[in-house]
Amino acid sequence: MLFGSSSPQGGEDDLRFTSGVGCTTEVDVLLSPQLLFSALVIGTLYSLIAVGLNMVYGTMRLLNIAHGDLIMLAAYAAFWFFTLTGLSPLLALPLVAAMTAAIGVLLYSTMFRGQLESGQSVARLEANSLLLFFGLSVIIQNVASLAFTASPRAYQYLDDVYHVAGVAMTGNRLTSIVISVIVLSAVLAFLKFTRFGLSIKALMAHREAAQIVGINIRGVQRLSFALGFGVAGVAGLLISMAEQISPFMGFPFTIAAFVVIILGGLGNIVGGIVAGLFLGFVEVYAVALTSANYRSIILYGLFVAILVLRPQGLLGKARTA
Repeated sequence: MLFGSSSPQGGEDDLRFTSGVGCTTEVDVLLSPQLLFSALVIGTLYSLIAVGLNMVYGTMRLLNIAHGDLIMLAAYAAFWFFTLTGLSPLLALPLVAAMTAAIGVLLYSTMFRGQLESGQSVARLEANSLLLFFGLSVIIQNVASLAFTASPRAYQYLDDVYHVAGVAMTGNRLTSIVISVIVLSAVLAFLKFTRFGLSIKALMAHREAAQIVGINIRGVQRLSFALGFGVAGVAGLLISMAEQISPFMGFPFTIAAFVVIILGGLGNIVGGIVAGLFLGFVEVYAVALTSANYRSIILYGLFVAILVLRPQGLLGKARTA
């Protein structure tokens, strides 16, 4: 299970249950506040990761399968800040977010602006972006492996265990929930109440109409890259506080993010946040009632079922002919 599964305060010990006298029953597991806490940690993290991916896809229809590798780079940045300078990850958070946002602006300016302005069809644009981001993913992973070695790394920060109302939780996981909620709320407020945010929403809704009314398409696209990549940087830093990091850690997060935005509706930011929480709860509770060995089957089975039964996503609007 992502984001912590082997520490004494949570993980597999929380998910293990049996039946009989003096043992935990299935009902006790479902009502366990410990399980609820684990689901909230994972769900808010999934929502945060998916927002960054959805921001880029929603405005430009670019399939960023290197999204998880950006999270990996942010995790390494937080690790090296803490290891080499002793800088708290919380203080390094704006630096890491700015670094990943700058990477987004650089990629937009050098690789994707020309693609977006070439007049290609959406299908061709998606296909080209998939190949470009795949190449970037391979390069980033291998450069990181050469620079940092493939050995997992970790650091200890806010790992004290607190007991609240019978729930064992660590400071880094509590911090992860709080920061995720703050960032998600800030993104939603930005999209709803600011001129640039409304421009992003307009571009997501109808690109041609946004251009007709005078919206600076190039500026909005650049901002979407910066915002989406910056949010991914925040997610990577939060992961680094509680998990081992490695050059090849990003792919599972990329897959989880794509599952979330498909469930919530492509380009639907609110739907993606809700779907991230939903996926976190499904993962935790389904594994608790079955086995960790069934995790992938359950998650991807749900993913396929939603695609077949409701292809517009859980909160997406059905299209009419």
